[in-house]
Amino acid sequence: MGGCLPKPRKLFAEIAPADHVGSCPKVRLYGLPSGIRTSYIRVALLFKAVPLQFISSEDTNLSSADIPILQCGPDTVSGSSDILLSYIDARFPNPPLLRRTQYGLSYLQNQSMQSIVLVVILHHKSITWHIETLVKWLEDLCTRGASTSVDSSIRSLRMEVRKFGGCYSHLREVMLEHAQMEEKIIFPVMERADQGLSADANDHHARDFAIMNGIKEAIKSIGVLEAGNLVYQEALFDLLNRLKTLQDNCKEHFGEEERELLPLFEVAGLSKEGRERMVEQCLDVMEVTHSRLFPFLIEGLLPQDAMQYLDILIRSLDKDRAATMLLTLVGGRNEGIHALGHR
Repeated sequence: MGGCLPKPRKLFAEIAPADHVGSCPKVRLYGLPSGIRTSYIRVALLFKAVPLQFISSEDTNLSSADIPILQCGPDTVSGSSDILLSYIDARFPNPPLLRRTQYGLSYLQNQSMQSIVLVVILHHKSITWHIETLVKWLEDLCTRGASTSVDSSIRSLRMEVRKFGGCYSHLREVMLEHAQMEEKIIFPVMERADQGLSADANDHHARDFAIMNGIKEAIKSIGVLEAGNLVYQEALFDLLNRLKTLQDNCKEHFGEEERELLPLFEVAGLSKEGRERMVEQCLDVMEVTHSRLFPFLIEGLLPQDAMQYLDILIRSLDKDRAATMLLTLVGGRNEGIHALGHR
């Protein structure tokens, strides 16, 4: 973003600068490039501001199994993902990756139930953060647009509006898939517990779809206007009002779902296998979100929440699919994902 806005949350922490390396030793990670456990630890380390060197165990005499080994200064650590993650958090405390207290929702009674509820809640968290980020960004664009007169500044503003439109397009796609997931997988289960209770949620989706489509068209219209004049400025403010309305609606809608609908899973009568299958079904419906837009979804989460979400994926999906999704985060470190947090 431009202007004087605070920097948005980055998907991964910056590598420590050269003058900090002395107090932050290089971390070496040995493991299979496509291994689930190795990729999970690589993602965890990318959240930390430490210089990281990954060394494929295929190029060494180490085991060919997916058993990551971590070297940091005099320490060499291996074992389960929990052991490695605990060491990483103890050695590099910020940002924390482990959640040491309960999530704060009393109806999360077991792991499989917790997973399906957390999937919904963590989607809400990511969507909320991205909307807030876009609102701040657009407020800054409105401020700068009112004082833009130099040709180079106008060109820069046009380019930034196009970039804004691309980010909104990502958010819209995630929100649409999230709504489809709720309507196809989540709400039918709730109807078994209390018929008619999900009707309001469906109405909220319909209301918000109209607003989302209006925002999409407004961005298109701004793209063909002449930047810097009064009409352009009024269009930016109109877009901001639309986006703030969507933000308010989502806050209300998400709050109602988490207070009134999600607790119904406790009395829905699902078997353990049924609950576990629901998680995979939810991820299947949100296909684009969990492939091309997966880094975007993860960017909207705090590191603790992101690692919790990855835990759910690893438990719920087949190994090949889970490994592919983790690699989109690891591979993106040098392929543009890191830059996504610098909008």
